[in-house]
Amino acid sequence: MRAPLALLTLAAAVALTGCSPRQIADFNRPAGASLDDGDFGNATMSNALVHTGSRAMAINLNRRFAAEVDSTINFAFDSAQLDGEARAKLDAQAAWIAQYPYVKFRVYGHTDLVGSAAYNKALGLRRARAAVNHLVSRGISRSRLEAVASYGETQPLVVTEGRERRNRRTVTEVWGFLEPKRLIHDGKYMQRTYGLYLESAQEPHNED
Repeated sequence: MRAPLALLTLAAAVALTGCSPRQIADFNRPAGASLDDGDFGNATMSNALVHTGSRAMAINLNRRFAAEVDSTINFAFDSAQLDGEARAKLDAQAAWIAQYPYVKFRVYGHTDLVGSAAYNKALGLRRARAAVNHLVSRGISRSRLEAVASYGETQPLVVTEGRERRNRRTVTEVWGFLEPKRLIHDGKYMQRTYGLYLESAQEPHNED
C-alpha cells in the first residue's frame, strides 16, 4: 500500500500547488542551478560569480560581443570543416577577442536533427573544436577558449527532422575572466574602454 499512497500524496501536492512534477523539481533545485552546466560545484561557483559581480560583467560583455560581431558560424551537412564564410566570421571574432586579453570564451557546437543523438553530440563537439582551433591560429590563447560543451541536436533554431543549415552551427560566448581577477582592469583594458567611451561621445544625439 505504500507505493499507491506515495502516488496519491504526489498527486495531491500537484493539485494543491497547480504545478507539474517537473515544476516541483525545479522549485527544489539549488540556488544558481539555472546557471549550471552539469559539472559538480558549478551551482556554488555561479552563486559566487553573481554575488561578486563577475557574472553580470560577463553577461554584459557577451551582449556587446554578440552585437558587434557574428557569434554564430554554420557548417555543411555531416561536416566539421570550416568554409570561407565561417573562417571570415571567426577572424572577426578573433579580432574582437584580442581586445580583451583577460576574458574567457566558450564555443558551443550544434547539429541538425538528422542522425542519432550520440553521433550528433560528437559531431557538435568536433565543430566547436574546429572553431576553437581556428581562433587559436589567429593568435588567441587556447587557455582563454573552451570547446567543452556540445548541445548536439537538442537546441535547434529551426525544428525540423530534415537537414537544416541554420541548426548546424557553433556559437561563441563570453564565459568569464582569467585569474587573477584584479588584472582585468590593467592599462590595456582601460585604454580600450576609454576609446569606446570617446567613440560613444561622438555619436549623433537627438536634442528634441
